[in-house]
Amino acid sequence: MSSDKLRFSAGWPALSVFHNDKEENMRDVAKEVYQKMKVGSMAWVRPVAAKGDTLPSFQTAHDSAKQLEEEGLITIGEVKRQDDGLIEAIRIQRLA
Repeated sequence: MSSDKLRFSAGWPALSVFHNDKEENMRDVAKEVYQKMKVGSMAWVRPVAAKGDTLPSFQTAHDSAKQLEEEGLITIGEVKRQDDGLIEAIRIQRLA
């Protein structure tokens, strides 16, 4: 991994997946939703198939949301799971 990628990912965990021996960065869905929200508003964070999200890849969004919560930026109100335990949606509220 280049030093540029390490420097860029210092504030957020580097979310990457290895596919066909190529590194691809995954979207940080929770952060994207947070940035679009107004303070005090609530929103559901869900995978968007049109942007390449899958339920297995979406599981990292919960870790990202927990990090935002630890930083005091959001609260996690509810986490919806499928019968197999995979997270399908996360309800968040923006605090700051």
